[in-house]
Amino acid sequence: MQHLDRQVIEHALAWCQQGRPFWLCTVLATFGSSPREPGSWMAVNEEGEAIGSLSGGCVEEDFLQRVKEGAFERPVTVIRYGDQDDVQGANVTLPCGGILEVLIERLPATQATEAHLTTLLATLDGQQPLVRHVELPSGRFGFHEDTSLGPRVYREQVQSESERIYLRVAPARRLIIAGISAITAPCAAFAVTLGFEVIVCDPDATACAHFCVPGAVVKAQLPSQYIASGACHGATAVVALTHDPRIDDLAMMEALRTPAFYIGVMGSQRTSTARAERLIRSGGLTQAQVARLHMPIGLALGSKTPAEIALAVMADIVRVQHGKAVNEL
Repeated sequence: MQHLDRQVIEHALAWCQQGRPFWLCTVLATFGSSPREPGSWMAVNEEGEAIGSLSGGCVEEDFLQRVKEGAFERPVTVIRYGDQDDVQGANVTLPCGGILEVLIERLPATQATEAHLTTLLATLDGQQPLVRHVELPSGRFGFHEDTSLGPRVYREQVQSESERIYLRVAPARRLIIAGISAITAPCAAFAVTLGFEVIVCDPDATACAHFCVPGAVVKAQLPSQYIASGACHGATAVVALTHDPRIDDLAMMEALRTPAFYIGVMGSQRTSTARAERLIRSGGLTQAQVARLHMPIGLALGSKTPAEIALAVMADIVRVQHGKAVNEL
């Protein structure tokens, strides 16, 4: 399964190339609980085909019905679902009792739109993170480079009657699993469910041929070789799950030379201490580089079974992704 953001833009690009206009909807803000975070996308074409989501279903149903009735023909519209003060969104009550603010762009099938979507897709595939900006009420859009950290969506008043919305776009989350073991399959399955692009690498061609987790890509090669090929970007997590230093150590050596946001390896505390010494002594790594490693890997959940260990690993990756310290949990 591809990352949902990538699926949305890929479908939108295909519609554009077929000469079909479409609507690109973006969650701008949520007030109260919401199943989708700011920056989430949904795309809809004139036939009512939809990809992505904005909520648990109530907003999508209302939006599709309005599209059929000829609504949202302006280049850009902002609507607040669940807000009694917004006439357009007051007829939808969110189950959570919250409010969902959505940017709705009607994009024509032009060369400019195609070029814009192509840039978005390249960014999601791992190129330079960008900030997409949309002006209100004109609907003009564009990009600028920005590697700073901050909220995924922010806005500013440009003139008295004009506002600019900024949407940070980063590569789709990727998980590279070094080696096939009993923990690899449940870990890959959890990651696919969470929306990660999952790549499993192992030099054993037979093990790769028998590995099957829907949505995961399997590569019969040394994980270190795949990592060294430029497979990691800033939204990549790399985990080594074999207990085999011939696979794990080499994978860690290469991963620590990349901008991956999470790099972890299995092993006891004693094994981890020995690995750190080995990577510095034989791998030519510095103490600072080795300090980036999460080892022993995963949250301390008392995990025993492969599925429990996989859960602990993915929970720790999500924790780091959201910038949570262990003592904040």
